[in-house]
Amino acid sequence: MPISTPPTSIVIFGASGDLTQRKLIPALYNLCVRERLDPSTRIIGFARRPYSHAEFRTLMHAAVKQFTPASYSDVAWANFAPRLSYVQGNLNLAEDYTRLDEFLREREGGANISRLYYLATAPEFYAPCVELLAAQGMATEDTAPRRIVIEKPFGHDLASAQALNRTVLAAFAEQQVYRIDHYLGKETAQNIAYFRFGNTVFENVWNRNYIDHVQITVAETVDVGNRAGYYDGSGVLRDMFQNHLLQLLAQVAMEPPASFKATPIRNEIAKVLSAVRPLTPETLPEQVVLGQYTGYCQTERVRPNSRTPTYAALCLYIDNWRWQGVPFYLRSGKAMQTKVSEIAIQFREPPRAIFPPETRHSLNPDVLSLCIQPDEGIHFRIDAKLPGTIAETRSVDMTFHYADLGEFSTLPEAYERLLMDALIGDAALFIRGDAIEMAWALVDPIIAAYEQDDRLPVHRYAYGSWGPDAGHELLRCSGREWLNLCGTHPPGGHPH
Repeated sequence: MPISTPPTSIVIFGASGDLTQRKLIPALYNLCVRERLDPSTRIIGFARRPYSHAEFRTLMHAAVKQFTPASYSDVAWANFAPRLSYVQGNLNLAEDYTRLDEFLREREGGANISRLYYLATAPEFYAPCVELLAAQGMATEDTAPRRIVIEKPFGHDLASAQALNRTVLAAFAEQQVYRIDHYLGKETAQNIAYFRFGNTVFENVWNRNYIDHVQITVAETVDVGNRAGYYDGSGVLRDMFQNHLLQLLAQVAMEPPASFKATPIRNEIAKVLSAVRPLTPETLPEQVVLGQYTGYCQTERVRPNSRTPTYAALCLYIDNWRWQGVPFYLRSGKAMQTKVSEIAIQFREPPRAIFPPETRHSLNPDVLSLCIQPDEGIHFRIDAKLPGTIAETRSVDMTFHYADLGEFSTLPEAYERLLMDALIGDAALFIRGDAIEMAWALVDPIIAAYEQDDRLPVHRYAYGSWGPDAGHELLRCSGREWLNLCGTHPPGGHPH
C-alpha cells in the first residue's frame, strides 16, 4: 500500500536552477505518479527570474519529459501541473520573504499545512535564506511542522561548517534540519544496513576477526566539464570524501542501532566517525595519495598551475573493538576508466596448509561486493574446486542484481526517497550536524597539506586510467590490490 505524505507546501528556493529541473521536480512528479503526495500538497518555486505560474509550469514540463521519460504521460502531467506555482523574489530581500509567506498563507487557507523549504541555491545563500526565514517567523512550528532541506556542500571546511551549523540551529531545531547527501538515498546504499543486520551469516563475521580490509570506490569517467570553476576551488576531497565516502564508511562500519529510527542510526554513525583515527602530519604521506588527471590545468576556468586534486586514495583506521587494525581504503576520482560506486569487503585468507601444494597458490580470499551504481546489486566471490580436476580451484561469483527482478528493473531515483522521508519527517538518511563537523575534521588536515604547505604531492595520471601509480602502491605495499567486481559485469547481466 502506498505511503502518503501529509499535506505540505513545498517551497524550492533557487527554483530556476539546474538541480530543480534535473532532480527535484522530476522526483516530485514521480511521487505524484506513485500516489505518494497528498492531494493538498503544493510546490512553489522561488527565484529571481520573472516567471509567471504558466511559464514556470512550461519550464518544468520540459524537465519532466526529459528526465522521467519512463513514467511520463500527458495524463499524469495534467494531474501534477496544477500543484506548481511560482513566486518571484530575491534570496537576500526580507520583503520578498514576506510576500512569499503571504502567498503561502493564502494558498493554505488557514489549514494546518506542513512546510518543507528546500535550499536548491548556491551555498553562499544558505545562511541568508535561513536567517530571513527565521526573521519572518517562517521557521516557527506553531501548528504544523516546518522543515528545511540543505544541499551539499555544507561548508567549505570545518570552521565554515561550524559557523553554518550555528546559523541554522539558531533558526531551526536540529529535528527540523535535513542535510542531504543523495548517495544515502540510493537503494543499494540503503540496503547496506538491511543486508548486514537482516542476514546473520554476514553480521556474525562483520569484524576484525574475519575481515582483512574494506574498500570503498566512487569512480567517474567524466571530467570536471562545466563545473570547472566550482571544482577548482573544491577538489575531490570536498566534493566526494567529506560527504559521500565517509557516510558510506559509516554505514558499513556502524554498530547495530537500537532501531531503524533516525536518532539511533545517527548516533551510531556519529560514533563511527568519532572513532576514525585522525591523520597527522607524520601519517599523511603513508595514508593519503592525491592525483590530478592530465589536461586538467588546460580546462577553461582552471588555474594554469592548479594543484587541486581530481583523485584521492585514503587508508583510514577505526579505533574501536570491532574494527581495530582493519584498514579502510577509500578512493574517488574524475576521468577514471570505469564509472562505478562499490563497497568491497575482503575476508581474511583461509589457512592453506591443509590443501595440496598445487592448490595453495590458486586460492583467493572471499570478497563481498556491494554495488551502488551502475550495476546495482551484490556480488560474493568465493573459491570452488573445478570439476574433473584433482585439486584445481577457481573464483566464482554469486550475484544478485536488481535489474534481474522485473518489477525493480528501474529503481527509484535517490531524490524520490529522500524527499519522501523529508515530507514525513524521517531523518534517518540525512546527516546530523555533529557528523558533518566530524567528517570535516577528518579531511581538513589533508586539504591543508596540499593547499598550504605542499606536504603532499599531487601525482599526474592518464585520462581514462585507474589513477596514479601511487594510488595502487598504497595497497601493494601491504600485499593488497584494488578490487572491481561491480565494474567487470554489465548492469543487469551475469558474469560469463
